[in-house]
Amino acid sequence: MGGIIKGESYQIGNRATFTKTISESDVYMFAGITGDFNPAHIDKVEAEKGVFKERVAHGILVSGLISTVIGMKMPGPGTIYMEQDTKFLKPVKIGDTVTAVVDIAEMINEEKGIWKLKTEAYNQNHEKVITGYAVVKVNTEEKHYKERVSI
Repeated sequence: MGGIIKGESYQIGNRATFTKTISESDVYMFAGITGDFNPAHIDKVEAEKGVFKERVAHGILVSGLISTVIGMKMPGPGTIYMEQDTKFLKPVKIGDTVTAVVDIAEMINEEKGIWKLKTEAYNQNHEKVITGYAVVKVNTEEKHYKERVSI
C-alpha cells in the first residue's frame, strides 16, 4: 500500500511507502541547506580514502524519506513528530534507489491520536539501510478520524 486513502480505516499493520533515487544534486543541496560538508558526502577524492571508499549520502537525508511517508502519506498531513529512533545499518550511495517503509505498530493513545510507527528504508537490492521507530501525533481534528481508527 502506497498510502492511506481518505476514508480508509487506520489499523495496526497498515503500510505506506515512498521511493526515491538519491542523486548527486540531492547530496549537494542537502549539504548546502544543513552546512554538513563532510568530505564523506561531497569530496570524491577524500571519500575514496574513507571507510566506504566512495561518497555516500547523508544518513539524515535518507531518513528524511521516512518523514515524507509520515507527513504526506500515512498518517499524512497534520501529523507531528514526537520522537524518532533511527539506526543506520548500511551506507546509501549516490545513485541508490531507496524505499522508505512505515507501518503502524501501535496506537499508544487512540483518543489523542498518538501512534508508534515502525520505520525502515531499503535500497534497490532490498537491503535494509535504516531501521527504527517513530512516535507521532496524528491530526485528530480531521473529519471522521474517530470512525477511521480501528485496532
